[in-house]
Amino acid sequence: MNSRRKFIEKVSKGAALSTIALAAPSSLFSNTMNMKKDKPKIIGIIGAENSHTVGFGRMFNVDKKFPGFEVKYVWGETEEFAKKAMEKGSIPNMVKDPKEMMGKIDALIVDHRRGDQHLEAAKPFVEAGIPTFIDKPFCFSSKEAKEFLAMARKVGTPVTSFSSIAHSYDTFDVREQLNGIDGISQVVCYGRVDINSEYGGVYFYGPHLVEPLVYLFDEKVISARINKNVKENKNSSASLVYENGMLVTLIFTYKKYGWQTFVETDEGVVEMKSRVEKKDPGKNYVDMVEMFKTGVEPRSHESIIAGIAILEALYNSAISDKWENVFY
Repeated sequence: MNSRRKFIEKVSKGAALSTIALAAPSSLFSNTMNMKKDKPKIIGIIGAENSHTVGFGRMFNVDKKFPGFEVKYVWGETEEFAKKAMEKGSIPNMVKDPKEMMGKIDALIVDHRRGDQHLEAAKPFVEAGIPTFIDKPFCFSSKEAKEFLAMARKVGTPVTSFSSIAHSYDTFDVREQLNGIDGISQVVCYGRVDINSEYGGVYFYGPHLVEPLVYLFDEKVISARINKNVKENKNSSASLVYENGMLVTLIFTYKKYGWQTFVETDEGVVEMKSRVEKKDPGKNYVDMVEMFKTGVEPRSHESIIAGIAILEALYNSAISDKWENVFY
């Protein structure tokens, strides 16, 4: 734990967040850097089933949280979804085929409710050099994540993805607080997860529980298990074992939204609470837009892959009812 503490001390002094926020060299993304500063940046969105799409439309087009950016195009899984997003998010144009946006947009947001649809939708745009944000979960397979991100790096297109709970000012503050705590052996996290969700089981809300752990701890998870409550599988839980022996218990809540984290210390069990005031817009939106402007990725590819690898092991455990190894 001493090596981890020394590392976090560097973070608190302003260094980038190692594996969670190692920005790729901006020189790789010349296509983004060369965009004219005075030219309005046009965003397209693939996916309208999620309420997020309406939220993006309102944030950029109505509330104008980021002047100079506008969502002008949306493709929906159905025409009804697209029209609803257009109306409520003030998005002016609907396309029947996502590729109709090619050559018309400066940045892309991919926002399906099922994460296993994300990479196929994003691929032609990333290959064409369009900076892309992919909503959580990035995908359902760590192997596919590695292959896709390797492609993005090869062609020089910035790509990122994260949970809004994980990529927040709150989580970064909690990580800083952990600087003062040695010898953590147990962590308990509470958050909404439905392992029976039609949108991918643990993949759907699971990123909000799993990804903050990737941000908070540098050690790797080596094995994972879902602990089912056989009665409807609603109030189930999961266990994660880290390479240093730390145990994390995930409690899947289902009656109310909200996320909490507790750690066992020498003084007892302590809830980790953020000390920072709420900011609007949140860090997830600020860093997404900054990537669209500069081409600098706010999160390392390794961190994205780690989150998917843990979810993948949990998903497999829900099927096997056994411990599953985590493969990065």
